[in-house]
Amino acid sequence: MPDKPNKGALWLVTAACLLVASCAKMGQPDGGWYDETPPRIVRTTPQDQGVNVKSRKISIYFDEYIKVDNPTEKVVISPPQIEQAEIQAAGKKIEVELKDSLKPNTTYTVDFSDAISDNNEGNPLGNYTYSFSTGDHIDTLEVAGYVLDAQNLEPIKGILVGLYADLSDTVFTKQPMLRVSRTDSRGKFIIKGIAPGDYRIYALQDADNNYVFNQKSEQIAFTRDVITPTFKPDIRQDTIWRDSLHIDSIARVPYTHFLPDDITLRAFTETQTDRYLIKTERAEPDHFTLFFSYGDSLLPQIRGLNFDAEDAFIVETSEKRDTITYWLEDTTLVNQDTLRMELKYMATDTLGVLRLQTDTTEMLAKVPYEKRMKQKADKYEDWKKKQDRAKKRGKEYEETYPVELLEPEYHAPSEPDPDQNVTIKMPTPLLKADTSCIHLYSKHDTLWYRSPFVFRQKEDCNRTYEILGEWRPGVEYSLEIDTLAFTDIYGKSTAPFKQGFKVKSEDSYASLLLDITGMADTTIVVQLLNSSDQPVKETMTDNGTAEFFYVKPGVYYVRMFIDSNRNGEWDTGDYAADRQAETTYYYPEKIECKAKWDLTLTWNPTARRLYQQKPLEITKQKPEKEKTIKRRNLERASKMGITYPGD
Repeated sequence: MPDKPNKGALWLVTAACLLVASCAKMGQPDGGWYDETPPRIVRTTPQDQGVNVKSRKISIYFDEYIKVDNPTEKVVISPPQIEQAEIQAAGKKIEVELKDSLKPNTTYTVDFSDAISDNNEGNPLGNYTYSFSTGDHIDTLEVAGYVLDAQNLEPIKGILVGLYADLSDTVFTKQPMLRVSRTDSRGKFIIKGIAPGDYRIYALQDADNNYVFNQKSEQIAFTRDVITPTFKPDIRQDTIWRDSLHIDSIARVPYTHFLPDDITLRAFTETQTDRYLIKTERAEPDHFTLFFSYGDSLLPQIRGLNFDAEDAFIVETSEKRDTITYWLEDTTLVNQDTLRMELKYMATDTLGVLRLQTDTTEMLAKVPYEKRMKQKADKYEDWKKKQDRAKKRGKEYEETYPVELLEPEYHAPSEPDPDQNVTIKMPTPLLKADTSCIHLYSKHDTLWYRSPFVFRQKEDCNRTYEILGEWRPGVEYSLEIDTLAFTDIYGKSTAPFKQGFKVKSEDSYASLLLDITGMADTTIVVQLLNSSDQPVKETMTDNGTAEFFYVKPGVYYVRMFIDSNRNGEWDTGDYAADRQAETTYYYPEKIECKAKWDLTLTWNPTARRLYQQKPLEITKQKPEKEKTIKRRNLERASKMGITYPGD
């Protein structure tokens, strides 16, 4: 008969096993530690920074499996390659094959930026640039800077930036760039592998990948400054982190400081001056519209082929005269489904010269006359049935079909600002506006009095009118418009309209005054912006003082531009005319306006570099987070209450 088990001995064995398991768990997490070692380059062919290289095939070998993130966007080869190079990651190797012939005595750089990381954990190699020379030495100079949108100082990501050793004004439109880079999410660029000498620098949103500015639709930036790359020894401070929250130490590291490193290029798109007819449209039977790529002072000439076009239209043009709408005054033409006509208009020929061009076209009503008449009859039948039912049930009913009314869009808020006018948008052109049918009253104490006003068409707004009153803060108003106040060209008139409103008191607002230094005797336009970078108020001044009244409480930002031609609008540049876009500045901080406050600020627009001005809160192109090692082992060890062995 076997011996009974010793319960004491079993307890000791179990406790020992649990203790060993517990110790093992404290020493190393389940599954092992994360790989936090960046990939390491073990060799390259040809040798990195090699000279007298003849091969167009490059191989870079690593100590682990790697990947290249978005090589067509992130990897930049200089000098630029007209035929795109092939870049492939295969296992532990990156292969680059240049398709263009190699230039003699030239330094080539393949800038991978931060595109290389290991395949498993995504540990980044860091910014890496491979270089070689077809001559007997490597050029190592660098220049750096930023590219911003000239109108709103937004960083431009991915735009091409290049150098020319040829300092002539026409090289940008005739020859490919000599050395290139692309901007990152901050708009920053670094051009590497530059030989000593003098250069001109340009930016180009290259639509056809030929590294030449040859299309007006391409966004560009240029400066007439001559750039001479230099360098100096310098010291930088490198922060060494113990973990994601704690700094271990700050080291002073010597390095070569390449200059200039703060070039600022302001990019713009030139005005499209080539003129051609984009399309014609007759969305409604009572009018048709011609859409042009660019405006012209001479309006198109129309000759009717199946109708008489003389005195047949009321013509409306857009502000830039690139969109022209023709309202048909005669209802007979409105009911005509097809209008055939001959158009004569100014258009750009193949040499870029404006010439008179003749086209024949047809304007087809989107909804045919027969269908419109059926819809009208159906609408009448529906109305008649409704009235018949009401009559049979002894309810109130209409005996006469209601006349179709003119229905404007009235914009009269119940609590307008003191500097806000009432606007009226008409759906069709007016034949008559009877101002004697418009009445404005203001309430003082308990009595209503007539209040003066001006009725006028709003500038540069077709069929939009405004009523200008005194609009005293805290005063209640009543706008009353009689029947038949407005009649359109088709005989339709308006119904009566009444709207009461009370202008907000001055205590509801703030005032903002900006003393802008260095801008006296310069015409500037200053804009108060909301959190979407959109203007809510605007003023033009030439004495360096900008005043904003009746500002609603809230957080705002400020932008200004130098209005060189005093037209009140920001104007783009023109490369052929050697004209830069009008210069824009941002107040670098947000501005909080509070009710009953009068805020005065002094602003020197040139105190900061342009790329440091626009507040991040309203910058749409946010900087991407820099790729770093995740340091998950330290965090994991900290949660387990142990020391990470690699620390």
